[in-house]
Amino acid sequence: MSERILVCVAWPYANYLLHVGQAAGAYLPADVFARYQRLAGREVLMVSGSDCHGTPITVSADREGVEPQEIINRYHPRIVEVWDRFGISFDTYTSTLTENHYETVQDVFLRLLENGYLYTKTEDQLFDPEAERFLPDRYVEGTCPHCGYTEARGDQCDSCGSQLDATDLLEPRSRLTGATPVLRESEHFFLKLSALTDRLKEWAEQQTHWRRNVLNFTLGMLNEGLPDRAITRDIAWGVPVPVDGYESKRIYVWFDAVIGYLSATKEWAQTSGDPDAWERFWKSDESRSYYFIGKDNIPFHTVVWPAQLMGYGELNLPYDVPANQYVNFSAGQKQSKSKGTGTWMLDLLDVYDADVIRFYLTLIMPETADSEFRPEELIRTNNDVLIGTWGNLANRVIAMINRNFDGVVPEAGELAPESVEILRETTAAFETIGERYNTCQFRIALQETLRVAQAANRYLDDRAPWKMVKEDRDHAAQTLSVAISVVNGLKTLFHPVLPFSTSQLHEALRQPGTIQEHGWKLNELAPGTQIGPAVGLYKKLDVPEEANGG
Repeated sequence: MSERILVCVAWPYANYLLHVGQAAGAYLPADVFARYQRLAGREVLMVSGSDCHGTPITVSADREGVEPQEIINRYHPRIVEVWDRFGISFDTYTSTLTENHYETVQDVFLRLLENGYLYTKTEDQLFDPEAERFLPDRYVEGTCPHCGYTEARGDQCDSCGSQLDATDLLEPRSRLTGATPVLRESEHFFLKLSALTDRLKEWAEQQTHWRRNVLNFTLGMLNEGLPDRAITRDIAWGVPVPVDGYESKRIYVWFDAVIGYLSATKEWAQTSGDPDAWERFWKSDESRSYYFIGKDNIPFHTVVWPAQLMGYGELNLPYDVPANQYVNFSAGQKQSKSKGTGTWMLDLLDVYDADVIRFYLTLIMPETADSEFRPEELIRTNNDVLIGTWGNLANRVIAMINRNFDGVVPEAGELAPESVEILRETTAAFETIGERYNTCQFRIALQETLRVAQAANRYLDDRAPWKMVKEDRDHAAQTLSVAISVVNGLKTLFHPVLPFSTSQLHEALRQPGTIQEHGWKLNELAPGTQIGPAVGLYKKLDVPEEANGG
């Protein structure tokens, strides 16, 4: 495993609220991964930002009759609020409106032009005769020519995942006026994907550690052959084309946004006081980059962005793209910002603690198949699993030490076989669960952590220290001494998923520094350690009457 990890997370459009599908699909897995890697002692940089140039921004602005900046000013702060309240630990969260981002995008554009991977061509573009303007891809909807989905966008079909040009759509319609667009000629810059297809295929075939659906989808695209794609549009909002004569055009969002991973890293380096520090993550063989996205973004991160990087030269290609499936919310319906459907994260955070949401979403994380968000299951999971398996374990061990040993970890004496075994099992879990985190298997990592907690509960129940303290105090002392060390280990094992409550527990155990500083290992609490009083890490939630059949 590389000792330097770049965590790149999808850039949300700053035009709407964030829904639970986005959180479970990209941002929570990225944060869990980054937190684990920091615990493991690796140098980690996690970056993302708000995409402010996407046509969803201008569509929203046109609908309301305001400037795009007004939409961004409304939603960017609310996105940042989600990260703060949900515990998404970005090192840099920025936007595509910074001067640094514009400079980085234009630098990539000019390098690709210099290297012969950009060229100009005049082609037919869709034009709205009622609005009297050219229509960017996302201003057009219609029927997908591949699967027949009637609400496909002009750049991509959300149903089958096919990459499209707006002119490919059957029965196209303008999202501005509903009119049927007509074709008019316009000159644009194109990315010569056709010249990079063989290199991309050779590279992709070596990525056998990718999730099967990601690799198969990518190779399917490459085996079909990649058409060249226009990277500029006749719009006024976006990064200007750095070539004379193209002042009325802008670099299109699909080319611009992925460069944000690079520009955000450069921004981090500048603010850290070492402007060249970004090179450690982009030019070193000792660094690996991971891209956390939803499955609808696979082509842009396994084909288009690698093509841009290959054409630019000198920069690391993605190491892994652990794209997730969808989280549905009602009868299999996909959560969608563009359609205004879903469960909004700020609403959820107003009702439930962040760790409760993180725990449930990790258990249903759509790593290999779509999953479904059910509020009643979140409540049951909190009560029966989070509290029943973990919260109560930590609470009762601390409470018994306080009640019977004045809050001081007692001497364990010569360990019984079952005491040796639970400590061995907890120690071994750091390696096995760490490997799950390394390979982005977060659901399994959490399930295996819960199994350690279940084993600790069985150990406690079998040795019954609440009873033995009256009959054999040394026996009870050993049980609680071992149990509190196991709890301390579980605190670390759970920390990537439950950062708030495990940090609270860390303080209750009166441990110095942070959990991250203690590292990814079992830290046994030495006899004589003074701990604090028991704390309620989680609260029981009421199941709505309708969920009980009431």
